[in-house]
Amino acid sequence: MPRGNAPRQASRSGRQEGARGRAGAPTKGTAAKTSKKTARVNTKSLGGKKVPTTRTSNYNPVAPERVRQIIAGLGQMYPGVTCALTHRSAWELLVATILSAQSTDVRVNMVTPGLFEKYPTVQDFAALEPEQLQPDIYSTGFFRNKSKSVVGAARKVVADFGGNVPQTMDELLSLPGVARKTANVVLGTWFKKNKGVVVDTHVTRISRRLELTKQDDPRKIEEDLMRIIPRERWTDFSHEVIWHGRKLCVARGPKCADCGLEKLCHAADKTWSTVEIHPDARP
Repeated sequence: MPRGNAPRQASRSGRQEGARGRAGAPTKGTAAKTSKKTARVNTKSLGGKKVPTTRTSNYNPVAPERVRQIIAGLGQMYPGVTCALTHRSAWELLVATILSAQSTDVRVNMVTPGLFEKYPTVQDFAALEPEQLQPDIYSTGFFRNKSKSVVGAARKVVADFGGNVPQTMDELLSLPGVARKTANVVLGTWFKKNKGVVVDTHVTRISRRLELTKQDDPRKIEEDLMRIIPRERWTDFSHEVIWHGRKLCVARGPKCADCGLEKLCHAADKTWSTVEIHPDARP
């Protein structure tokens, strides 16, 4: 399969349509017969071919069959994937997820083995002052706020939940440093409870590219996805999209020619396409 070329906008000179006044140019009468739909069609060059950028009038991006095909495609490309954060318990996963904010899983996985060896239990973390934790998590960024969140969460888990990470959304959200994304990671990955969809930067970007949502706010994106993705697939869908964002559907120069969802994707920033491009399908 040929590799993709960078998208190229159609010429603004008008040459591709024929110069005005040239012999054989369409007359006003001929132009009047051209349908409005045809007149609105723009094209861009992708993969050496002209791809129309006008959206089909009856196209429904969240039609059940299309959503099923997207889910099936992700499952085929990323069978059995799970959270990339290294952990051995709900507490370790909670800490790792807090540390992953504004950082990468690779960086967090470099920090947590030594961290959990130094402080093996939630009680060990609860006994710390945030300043004591800062040197150990410095490389993950925002280490002052993260140290306060981790120590604060540890103290609340010990004081209010007997040292066990709670298993409900409301209780998890009561912990310092825990928002819905972190709670969904812990509930779905460790406790196998599909209470929501993890919405990180990858899920946000790819869900918008696939036209599964038009929202910018993570909570609204989650609500849109929860309406169209079967509940039993919420956690797996999140993991698969996150892996897809790392492996193929990268933010700059997505590898569209290698993507199993290529025929279902009409994103405006595709690098290669066999289907029409939708100008409003973008991150």
